[in-house]
Amino acid sequence: MTYSDRGRRSPSRGSAGARVPGGAAFDAAIELLYFAYRGFVAGPDRLLAARGLGRAHHRILFFAARLERPTVGDLLRTLVVSKQALNGPLRELRAQRLVDVERDPDDARVRRLRLTAEGRRLEARLTRLQRRTLAGVFAAGSAAERDGWEATMRRLAGPELDRSGRSLD
Repeated sequence: MTYSDRGRRSPSRGSAGARVPGGAAFDAAIELLYFAYRGFVAGPDRLLAARGLGRAHHRILFFAARLERPTVGDLLRTLVVSKQALNGPLRELRAQRLVDVERDPDDARVRRLRLTAEGRRLEARLTRLQRRTLAGVFAAGSAAERDGWEATMRRLAGPELDRSGRSLD
């Protein structure tokens, strides 16, 4: 039975008073998200754990690799975290010589992040693991299923992309 085939309970009220659909179908969708995410991060988690690192470090490495010499502020906006939440993992990445922090040549008050050669290698390994996971899943389905997945993920991620100032278009 798929999550769309399951029975539905009466809608309840959410925290803002809006009606929230209940039922096993939505519970199953939530459960699928949990297990899918766990499978998606399992390989990178093992690689990171061997270095005493975790998912926060992974996010910093991922976005530092994709943003053009990001500032600390760029990462704060992208990750939607506080300075305190970013500072600890960033300090650990620097201690392991995975990330360098440099002063901007045009404004000494601005600090820019740069992955070191070792940081680029680690980030590439982590991303390669996740790309393989996605490639396997997409290869097992049809183009229409992939398009449906992407449309659903874009709707789900939309508000967070907006908050972070990121666009995937």
